[in-house]
Amino acid sequence: MNNQQENNYFSTNSLKAEIALLKSDLAERDSVIATKDSAISKLTTDLEAARFQNDQLRRMIFGSKRERFESMIDSHQLALEFEPKAAEIEEAVKAERELIRVAYERQKPKKEHPGRVALPSHLPVVETIIEPSEDITNMVCIGREITEELDYTPAKLHINRIIRPKYITKEDERGNQKQVIAGLNRPIPKCIASSALLTMIFINKYIYHLPLYRTLNQIRQMGVRLPSSTLESWVKLGAQLLQPLYAVHRLHVFREIYQMIDESPIKVQDRDKPGACHQGYMWVRYAPLSKSALFEYYKSRSTKGPIDDLSTFSGYIQTAGYSGYNYLASLHCITTLAFCAHARLYLN
Repeated sequence: MNNQQENNYFSTNSLKAEIALLKSDLAERDSVIATKDSAISKLTTDLEAARFQNDQLRRMIFGSKRERFESMIDSHQLALEFEPKAAEIEEAVKAERELIRVAYERQKPKKEHPGRVALPSHLPVVETIIEPSEDITNMVCIGREITEELDYTPAKLHINRIIRPKYITKEDERGNQKQVIAGLNRPIPKCIASSALLTMIFINKYIYHLPLYRTLNQIRQMGVRLPSSTLESWVKLGAQLLQPLYAVHRLHVFREIYQMIDESPIKVQDRDKPGACHQGYMWVRYAPLSKSALFEYYKSRSTKGPIDDLSTFSGYIQTAGYSGYNYLASLHCITTLAFCAHARLYLN
């Protein structure tokens, strides 16, 4: 081995020794760092626990009464030390429930099925006899199977053609004659709708709350096309016919000695404001003794108009806490009552 090779050999060995020493130092440092990280983590956990305990103690000392912790354990009461066996308790509960269920099933009466709803006897009956498709020649009928079902006849329109013959008397000595024809009593003169059709339109709108356009669609499906303005005109003219009945009903409600009055807001379409609605009010009077209700519409919540008639009323009036009813208390003939639901409004 020459000098150059010997120098290279010693140089390589020294490098390997230095690398091994460095690896040993790094491993020792990693171990120290891991130990310190573990200690830091434990200290952090202990600090969080100490902060929580400190917050609890501060709440107990300085917090409001309802937030303070008050122990429900009496130190003077003797403690009963026992260890209940959960499995045995659960089995005992199941057994007790089973006994209760069996006893209940024995005592519960068996409810008999009420059977099919009986068909009304006042309805007309349409009989249909269905003969067998087989040859029944020389056979004897020994009975009949009767099946009843509730049927429906779809509504349909037809034309009432009312013919009224006209008569004229013979000429008298002066040459005068008298013409005679039967009277025609129709709800709306010169209207093509009969009383039955008008009744259907009113029932759909005010009993079943169907908009007019739905009733119009029904009539169109029956084969007659009508403009919407025609239906609206019929409803308006028909409402005028009901005004005498409305007046009689109003007098009937006002005869009651005890009335309830309340007003409810309602959005109303305005022809002067296309696409917009104004706030109207439906004033409702209810007479509990006869269970009669009266609805009156007004454009505002002002009491001028809706309860003016009460100036001649004598009895009991029950209302909400709306200030518009306050003047009723000044009338000597009226005893004012408040709704129970509104009584608490003025307790505070």
